[in-house]
Amino acid sequence: MIHHWLNQWLFCHIYGAGYKPVCIEWASIISCVCERASVVLTRILFHVPFPSPPDIISMNLVSVCTRGLISCWPHGSVLDSRNCVFALTLLTLLMQVVVEANSWWSLAMNPLLIPEAYIIGAQPLCSQLVGLSQGQKKLCQLYQDHMQYIGEGAKTGIRECQHQFRHRRWNCSTVDNSSVFGRVMQIGSRETAFTYAISAAGVVNAVSRACREGELSSCGCSRAARPKDLPRDWLWGGCGDNLMYGYRFSKEFVDAREREKSYPKGTYDSARQSMNLHNNEAGRRTVSDLANVSCKCHGVSGSCSLKTCWLQLADFRKVGDALKEKYDSAAAMKLNAKGKLVQMHSKFNAPTNHDLIYIESSPDYCLKNQSTGSLGTVGRLCNKTSEGMDGCELMCCGRGYDQYKAQIVERCHCKFHWCCYVKCKRCTKIVDQFVCK
Repeated sequence: MIHHWLNQWLFCHIYGAGYKPVCIEWASIISCVCERASVVLTRILFHVPFPSPPDIISMNLVSVCTRGLISCWPHGSVLDSRNCVFALTLLTLLMQVVVEANSWWSLAMNPLLIPEAYIIGAQPLCSQLVGLSQGQKKLCQLYQDHMQYIGEGAKTGIRECQHQFRHRRWNCSTVDNSSVFGRVMQIGSRETAFTYAISAAGVVNAVSRACREGELSSCGCSRAARPKDLPRDWLWGGCGDNLMYGYRFSKEFVDAREREKSYPKGTYDSARQSMNLHNNEAGRRTVSDLANVSCKCHGVSGSCSLKTCWLQLADFRKVGDALKEKYDSAAAMKLNAKGKLVQMHSKFNAPTNHDLIYIESSPDYCLKNQSTGSLGTVGRLCNKTSEGMDGCELMCCGRGYDQYKAQIVERCHCKFHWCCYVKCKRCTKIVDQFVCK
């Protein structure tokens, strides 16, 4: 499209007033671009949410501003070449501005996530939160006290993602906008699958624990049924994590963004929608699968003559470890003739609702690439002696590395003091560090 406009500008600039039959639509383009550019760029600069997804805005902008150019060069007035330059410059600027898709993950970075901010009936606050879809904004209005814990769940998921991939070329880095992870999430890769799963799991974890702690008005302690294999003389009670409520609310909130969209069957968007929903569910089920029974002893002098047991969620590190294993064995999917996702390699076992799936190969994470969102590995620390992914050979993608001396401070000479604390000194040492070129 840009090349088409450029050709027309060159024609306008070269022949100018000496050639009458030029495209009259240029005048409307200049007016349109000036008006739309001020709106779009203002929203981008001041982080104001768009009334509709950015890709729809971009398409509307192009379709409105270029109407009539396809059947160009009707008889009309001659435009000054400077106007052509002005229009082309603005259009090129808009086409080069990358507007990332907003995401509810931005709640992890939102400074408004404090209980005092969610006053009953404070609907304007929900409508102003960046990254929420229309369905999620409605849930925000109904469950305003939940929003803090959704943000905590997103933050937990992001931290765990960064821990699991700390030695990989893609290390789950966040970017400074409401998309949180940048354009890399627009690719239906293994990394995207893991990110959706771990963030959905984070919401289950945070909301379930908030219920147990009495922080939410619509839920309390777990009402899970007594396990059949629990010894008869053990009591089933206490206040367990409300997994059932956390699971249901995460499903309703996280999936709302996908379920409120409607795409033609057999398209890439419909495949991506199915992929996202599947991986959200896999993340939630992983939390559920790892939940276990926790018990506490009662009795004189700790005799444990009686036990009280309850349902407790596993440490989130175990959830991250489990999902990382699912990432390594994720199933590649494709659309069949009926427009449904099917496994690309039929010789493998079909993925279950507990497994991760993806529909696109991962991009090259070695070098920075704005179109894919890859940040590259230049400047990343690597391990000179390792032969794994954290080793300098693999991490630096064969580009080599630089070595330098660094001063680090760590705890040392720790001693236990009665009763009951550990006191350490702080020691400084010089170490060799290796950084990718």
